[in-house]
Parts: sequence; C-alpha cells; structure tokens
Amino acid sequence: MDVQEFVKALDAEGRSLAAAAERAGPDAEVATCPGWQVRDLVRHTGMVHRWARAFVTEGHTAYLRDGGLPELDGAELLAWFRDGHRRLVDSLASAPLDVECWSFLPAPSPLAFWARRQAHETTVHRVDAQSALDGTPDAVALDFAVDGIDELLRGFHGRTRSKVRAQAPCVLRVRATDADAVWTLRLSPEPPVSERGPARGARQDEDPDVDCEVSGPAARLYLALWNRLPFPTVTGDSSLVALWRETSAVTWS
Repeated sequence: MDVQEFVKALDAEGRSLAAAAERAGPDAEVATCPGWQVRDLVRHTGMVHRWARAFVTEGHTAYLRDGGLPELDGAELLAWFRDGHRRLVDSLASAPLDVECWSFLPAPSPLAFWARRQAHETTVHRVDAQSALDGTPDAVALDFAVDGIDELLRGFHGRTRSKVRAQAPCVLRVRATDADAVWTLRLSPEPPVSERGPARGARQDEDPDVDCEVSGPAARLYLALWNRLPFPTVTGDSSLVALWRETSAVTWS
C-alpha cells in the first residue's frame, strides 16, 4: 500500500469512528477496551492525531511529548476530534514525499510511516468505537489487515522494547487463511524475532519446530493480535496465546 492509500483509509476510518462515537454517546462502555468510555477513546485518538501531525507539519526530528488530553466532552469533544482528524488527513495528503521528521518503526520514508501508523491506529480505535454499539463492527479490508499484521509483528514486536518473551525458546506461527502470508515469531528471553513467508509452509501439526499456530482470516487475526477479538483457530501449545494476551499490549507512553 502506498501513502495515498493509507491516507484514504485514515480518512474513512476516522469518519466512521466519529459517527460510531456520536451514536453510542460519551458514557457508553467500550467493550474492547475495559475501563474506557467512549469519551476516553475519542480523547485519546484525537490527541494521537494531533501529536502525529505535529511531526509531519513542524518537522520535529526527535521525540516530542503529546499535548495531553482535552477536558472537552459531548458535542464539543466530537467537533474537536473531527477537526484534528481532518487536519491530519489533509497534512499527510499534501506533505512532500521527502519530508524529514522523527518516526519509530522501519518504513520507506517518514511520511510513509506516519500515514501507515495513523491509518492502523485509527482503524483499531474505530473498531473500539463500534464495539460500544450493538452489532458487529465493520470489516477490515484483506490487504490492509495483512499490512497491519506485518506492522504489528515485524514492526512493534521487532523492537527491543517488546515484552513478548518466553523463558525457553519456542515458536509461535500466525497463518492467514485467505492470503499468501505466514508470520513466524521466535520467542525467547530476548526480544522476539519475526519473519514473514508465503502460506505454503507446513501447518503446526506438520512442523515439529512450531509450538503453536494461530490461523484464520487476516481481518480476524489483525484484531485478535491487537487483543480485540479471540483467535479464530489455535493449534498446539495454547499457553503461547495466553502469553501473547498478557504481554503484547502496545501502550501509550
């Protein structure tokens, strides 16, 4: 996916998030984020949008603290969110491809990083907002889900700060059943080592080197790996799924 595809996804997902939040109301509980109400979700995502935009528009080349959460609520909070989301979309769409600024995951360019990261950030939180409503959240597109799994496993959990560690070396495999993609995570007391390969590799029950495999449609795996849904299918040592649930959360800091 290129920058403009990510920007298009960010645009649509942010508008869907705001619409769901408006329908649910600020007091509604966010089922996928225990302890959060819709107002907490909207404040957080709106803050992240403004924080991200500052790097691209102001050219900060080092980490910059966020601006904090607003005390707004209700209609004023939604208007604030929509304004910040629109400014982020417009800034990413119009930024020069060679813009220089800080980023924190591997990417072809800082602009590509921020467009991708904010598209996925907003998509996961759109699902959160829709979880506050009755019914099933809107689907995530296949190619976008595959990219998001890649960002999470090889990006976030390719960093030394990942807490997904195992006392003894073991292998967790993630297999998309509707795409030509398999991810292998080698776990140990050190940071995870993740690699991606084609789906033709052996399944867990055929490969003695794989301790656990989670599999299913990419969109389901995407949300499961972000701890928003249960894993569709688990074979092998299910304690690795529990380990993932307990240690994989990406927290704001």
